[in-house]
Amino acid sequence: MQRRNAIGNSVRNTGGGEATLPPYTDLLWPTVQAVIELGGSGVIEEIDSAVIARTGLSEEARAVLHGDGPGTEIEYRLAWARTYLKGMGLLSNTRRGVWSVTDRGRAVRESEIKPMQVAYTAEKRRKRMVRNVSQGAQVVPLAAAPEDPELWREPVLRAVADLSEDGFERLATAVLRAAGFTTLTIPAPGGSHAPEGHVEGTGVLRVSLLSFSVFFRFLRAPEKAGADVVREFRAAMVGRGEKGLLVTTGSFTEDARAEAHRHGAPPIDLVDGDGLCDLLEEHGLGVRSTVRTIEDVSLVPAFFAELSGR
Repeated sequence: MQRRNAIGNSVRNTGGGEATLPPYTDLLWPTVQAVIELGGSGVIEEIDSAVIARTGLSEEARAVLHGDGPGTEIEYRLAWARTYLKGMGLLSNTRRGVWSVTDRGRAVRESEIKPMQVAYTAEKRRKRMVRNVSQGAQVVPLAAAPEDPELWREPVLRAVADLSEDGFERLATAVLRAAGFTTLTIPAPGGSHAPEGHVEGTGVLRVSLLSFSVFFRFLRAPEKAGADVVREFRAAMVGRGEKGLLVTTGSFTEDARAEAHRHGAPPIDLVDGDGLCDLLEEHGLGVRSTVRTIEDVSLVPAFFAELSGR
């Protein structure tokens, strides 16, 4: 059975209740399609109305204000969606307030949207880091101690360990979608071969022109996973995917790593707790990085000498 994997954000509406709004990433495809349906271009109000109609947002969700208003939260997220689509080359706005779909936007497929968004976000981050480095900036993880920049992973892994079972499944889904997976299927409780409290399923990963069916399993275990864990996973993988992905919040023994790439057996990609933290940081999932700029100030004696005519 395929379960619903879309992850929205619960926000409080003006009536005091809870409403669920999709993140801007889930609005990218509906926005492109809405502009196409409008004849290839439209003003912001037209596009917003068309996207809202396509997504079937409730009246309560549409009424949620962004901050103290006057704009709504969905208008704010739709604005971000248009901005990203422009950066991805799918929309353009040559005239103020008027947005048009590009040739690339007309040809794009829904399965290509997420990989394009991930690539665009990564390129933005790379350019920002290059710019900061060229200006003498120093990039420091938000939760890091100055004496050990790797300490930020410890509180992240503790937060993951404290998640409910449903929360851990949502985290696994968010990581996979951010990494470019589509068509995720996670069996309902009782229909999985994974140990209790863990998450497994199948998905499709598209890399450039190629796509692969992947069987994955997320283990929430602080201890080291040995070769037996990898062998058991490989046995469960038979007939369920071309490739295997095994993720743990703990670590893997050397024997486990050797077993994952044993000659003659289907290879399995392993991601340990540190790797999981890196993925969360890379995609901005519960981890935020800030840039601290260190400014070096130097005296230029020639300037003052020139003022004095010397």
